[in-house]
Amino acid sequence: MSPPMSSGKGKDSAAARILGSGASGVAELLIFHPVDTVAKRLMSNKAKVTFSTLSPIIFRDASAAPLGRKFLSLFPGLGYAAGYKVAQRIYKFGGQPWFNDIINKHFKINFTNTFGERKGKMMMQATAGSLTGIGEVVLLPLDALKIKRQVNPEAFRGRGVIRIFLEEGTTLYRGWGWTMARNAPGSFSLFGASAVTKEYVLGVTDYSKATWTQNFIASVAGAVASITVAAPLDTVKTRIQNANFERKVHGITVVKELIKHEGPTAFFKGLTPKILVVGPKLVFSYTLAQSLIPLFSQYV
Repeated sequence: MSPPMSSGKGKDSAAARILGSGASGVAELLIFHPVDTVAKRLMSNKAKVTFSTLSPIIFRDASAAPLGRKFLSLFPGLGYAAGYKVAQRIYKFGGQPWFNDIINKHFKINFTNTFGERKGKMMMQATAGSLTGIGEVVLLPLDALKIKRQVNPEAFRGRGVIRIFLEEGTTLYRGWGWTMARNAPGSFSLFGASAVTKEYVLGVTDYSKATWTQNFIASVAGAVASITVAAPLDTVKTRIQNANFERKVHGITVVKELIKHEGPTAFFKGLTPKILVVGPKLVFSYTLAQSLIPLFSQYV
C-alpha cells in the first residue's frame, strides 16, 4: 500500500512508472519480507501465544537452530512474494492516480456538492484508493501462494508454480470476497487518512508538492489507520488462504471458530508487528519510487 502519488501528466512515462515502482517493490520485499512472515505466522497460529511458544511459532522447525538459519527461515515463498509485491506496487502506484483522474473527470462536481471542495478532494483520493484496493483481487493467486509458502509449505508437496496453477485453478481465488471486503476499507483508510493528514495537520493543499518529511508523517498516519481497520478481515483472509488446497474453508466458519476458541481479540493477531514495520516500509517504497521514476523517465 502506498500514499497518493503525483499523476505526473506529461512528465513521467508509463514505462518509467512501471520500472520505478517495480524496483521499489523488489527493494521493499528483500528488506521487509521477514517481518511479513512473522505477522502471517502469528495470525495463523490458533494456540495461545506465550514467551515459551513464541520461537516455535515464528521460526517453526528452525526454532532451535543457530541465528543465521533462523533468519533464513523467514524467507519462505520469496519467489511468489516477489511476483506479488512487484505486481502490487506497480498496480497501486499507477492504479490509484488513474482512478482519481477518472473520478475527477466524471464525478468531481458530485463530490464537491456533497462534501465541499476541500473535503471532496480528500474523499476522491480515498475513493480512488478504495477502488484500487478492490481491483487488487486479481493478484490474489500470487498472494495465496505466498501465504501458503510462509505458513503451510506442506500444501505444495513438491509441485511447481505452473503445475499448481493448472491443478488448482479457481481455488487460488479462495477468499476473494473477504479480500475485497478487507481491501475496500483498508485502501480507503490509507489514502484518506494520508490526505486528511496532509490537508489538516500539515497544511499541504497540493499533495504532489509535499516534502519528504510531510510524506513520511502522512504515510505513517495512513498506514496505521489502514492496517488497523483491515486487521480483522485480514486475519480471516489469511486463515482461509493458508489451508490446504483441497480443503475448502468458509469465512463465516473461520469467524465462528475464532470467536469461540480464541476470543474477539484474536482478530487483531499480528497487528503490532505489522504496524511497527508498515511506517518505515511505506516511507521506504514511496521515497524510492519517487526517486527512481524521474530517473527512468530520462531513458524511457
